[in-house]
Amino acid sequence: MPRVVVDVVLKPEISDPQGQAVLQALGRLGHDGVRGVRQGKHFVLDVEGTPDAAELRQIAETLLANPVIEDVELHLPEG
Repeated sequence: MPRVVVDVVLKPEISDPQGQAVLQALGRLGHDGVRGVRQGKHFVLDVEGTPDAAELRQIAETLLANPVIEDVELHLPEG
């Protein structure tokens, strides 16, 4: 059964307080090389048959994400 991964993150122009909190904690722990953190959501969908990219994008943009403030990235199986 093919597995599709959908990653959803806030658009760059949208403030990410959780990402900022993680970044500050990393600095306090001595991890000064990290310059930015964006928090997001990760979904794994098991689909029957050949994944339909257009249908999966519609699902992601209407149910899994808010397209006004979030970007969606689909990771379809290769082959």
